Amino acid sequence: MDATALPAFQAQLHTALANPPTETRRIFHGRGRCWPGLEQLTADWLKGPSAGQLLISLFKEPEPALLTRLLAMLNELVTTPVWQQSGARSLLLQHRSRDGSPLEVIWGELNASPVVHEHALAYQLSLGKNQNHGLFLDMRLGRQWVKKQAWGKRVLNLFAYTCGFSVAAMAGGAEQVVNLDMAKAALSRGRDNHRLNQHDLSRVSFLGHELFKSWGKVRKLGPYELIIIDPPSFQKGSFALTRDYGKILRRLPELLTPQGTVLACVNDPDIDCQFLIDGMAAQAPTLRFVQRLDNPPEFTDVSPEAGLKALVFAQG
Repeated sequence: MDATALPAFQAQLHTALANPPTETRRIFHGRGRCWPGLEQLTADWLKGPSAGQLLISLFKEPEPALLTRLLAMLNELVTTPVWQQSGARSLLLQHRSRDGSPLEVIWGELNASPVVHEHALAYQLSLGKNQNHGLFLDMRLGRQWVKKQAWGKRVLNLFAYTCGFSVAAMAGGAEQVVNLDMAKAALSRGRDNHRLNQHDLSRVSFLGHELFKSWGKVRKLGPYELIIIDPPSFQKGSFALTRDYGKILRRLPELLTPQGTVLACVNDPDIDCQFLIDGMAAQAPTLRFVQRLDNPPEFTDVSPEAGLKALVFAQG
């Protein structure tokens, strides 16, 4: 972080808060490297049915003097008319490089379990307990795409986390959704997300299993018209992207219907789209590449290949 760049960060926050989003959105994305000196900062407006919370995330620990200047800037922000008119409930700073990713309340009162909205759907977040709060905002357009594609389909959601894709699929009229993730606590939050949106849980399954030991169960619940693969880059003892993604791709033909579709995702800045395109050609050649989904404009990256890659493949 560069102290001389902090006024630009301050100006961007003022601009965003002068007309704050009506739903949850990222309002500053330094990680996209479009703001020199601010590459380790992001700002998310977490908006629910009432007040919003502004979450600033610091991805690398700065020098103490720089941190002091950042804190002074944030404390100045909350005294401004633009802040007072924004309807914000709190200003939060997450230190993601510190052990446990602790959350610091700069101003206001923390709502640690807020219900937020995205595309008119509700999601419950968890602030201050984990590094990630429960909804990856860069996948906003991916969830919107799934909602549009899901009508009448059986959907398999691999690495489901808190079931954001599942919520979108059910909102789009999916016949059935199967969610699989080895983190049972995340799936429990996913079940809560479905309840928030008044979905019929008899049409949603939650499998708290390790994927590579569960192919038989996954296959038994299929076949599927739509499969979503959104893995972490690395999950200790379970998944490494470059080692294990191909093992999933080669299983796709036996899980899909003849007209089935796959949304395959990678969010590692060092892995480009060609990794998925080549991997699919080698492991599941009946699936052809159709398109790469756009990323939200608020996640602009100086290198498009470094951002989220969400690629659509179809049988035939």
